[in-house]
Amino acid sequence: MKRLIAIAASLLAVVGTVAAAEASQPQGVVHHAVPLSNYVPPARHVFVINIENKGYDETWGRLSKAPYLAHTLRKKGVLLYNYYGTAHNSQPSYIAQISGQAPNPQMQGDCQIYSSFQGSGTVAPQQAVGQGCVFPKSVNSLPIQLGRGGYSWRGYMQDMKTPCLHPALNSQDGTQKAVKGNQYAVRHDPFMYFTSITGRPNYCKQHVVNLSSLRHDLRSRATTRSLSYITPNLCADGHDSPCVDGRPGGLVSVNTFMRPWVPRILNSPAYKANGVLIITADESDGPQSDSSSCCNEQPGPNSPMPGIVGMGGGRVGALIISRWTKPNTFSTTPYNHYSLLASIENIFRRPYLGFARQQGLYRFGLDIYSNYRHP
Repeated sequence: MKRLIAIAASLLAVVGTVAAAEASQPQGVVHHAVPLSNYVPPARHVFVINIENKGYDETWGRLSKAPYLAHTLRKKGVLLYNYYGTAHNSQPSYIAQISGQAPNPQMQGDCQIYSSFQGSGTVAPQQAVGQGCVFPKSVNSLPIQLGRGGYSWRGYMQDMKTPCLHPALNSQDGTQKAVKGNQYAVRHDPFMYFTSITGRPNYCKQHVVNLSSLRHDLRSRATTRSLSYITPNLCADGHDSPCVDGRPGGLVSVNTFMRPWVPRILNSPAYKANGVLIITADESDGPQSDSSSCCNEQPGPNSPMPGIVGMGGGRVGALIISRWTKPNTFSTTPYNHYSLLASIENIFRRPYLGFARQQGLYRFGLDIYSNYRHP
C-alpha cells in the first residue's frame, strides 16, 4: 500500500509539473507529439521560402518590420517557436536543407571561391569528409531523391539572369555582393553546389530558373512542381539594408516581397489541393548574435563548430501554412533545418539524408499537422 501511495504521489507531481509548464506557454501552443509517419498528411506540393539573417524576435515579434509576414500570414498557420538554423554563415544552412551535410570552413565562409570539394570518403551519418564547396556526384541531395521517386522539383531564384547560373568551377564567386540590376546570390542557391545537378547543364537549366517562372507554374496542378524552393534576391530576402537599388532592405523589403508572392501560392490550384508552405530564415543575424542550436545538433567531420562560435545557426522560427495546420497556433517542439529536410522526405516517402538521419531528431508531426485526421 505504501508503495502504491508513493507511486501515486510521484504521478501527481509529474502531472503538476506538466500543468505548470503548459500554463507558462503562450496561448494557442500546440505541444509536440511523437512524429509518426502515419500522421503525415497526403501533401503533394511543398513550397519553401527562405529569408536572410533574421532571429526569431526580429522577424516574428510584436514590433516586426514585416507585419504582413509576422501578423497577417502568421495567423494562417502554426509558428515554430523553437526552430533553429544549423550553421553560420548562409551557404551551409541552405545546404543543410536539401542534403543534410554539415559545413566545412570554406562553406562557413560562404564559398568565396566556387571550389570543387576535395574529399576522402564519408563518415556517419553520410557526411562527406573533406574541404570545398561543390559536392561530387556521390553526395546525394533532396532533388535527386525526388527525381528517383518520380517527383518533380524546381528552384526559383529572383534575379537569376540565366537558368542554372553559377561561377566557373574553382573561380571567384562574383555574386557575393549585390550590384544594380543583379542581386542574385549563388550562395543562397543550394542547387548550384551539387555536381549531380550542375554537371548536367540541360537538366540544371530546366530545374533552377528565374523566379518569374513561378507565375506560370502556379497556374495548374500539372505545372506546379512537387517541391518549389524559392529564394528572393539580396534585397527582398532582407539580407541587405539599405539595398544597392535604393530600397530599404531588411524586413521592410521582406514584407514587400511576401505581399504578392505568398497569395499567388496560397491561391494556386496545387496549394489548395494538397499544399504546404514553409517560411523560415537561413540563420540568425550572425555568429556573434546567436549561434545556439537545438535537437542535439552535432558537428560534421570537417568543422568543430557549425555556427563558427557555437553549435548552430541560432533561433529563427518558421511558419507553416496548410489545410492540415490549425491557424494562429504555436509549436514548441525543437526543430532545425535538418528537421525540415527530414519532414519533406517524410511527405514524399524518401529515405533520410545526412543529419536528417540523426537519432532523436524531431520531424513534423501532430504538433504541425493538427488538423489532419488519418483515414
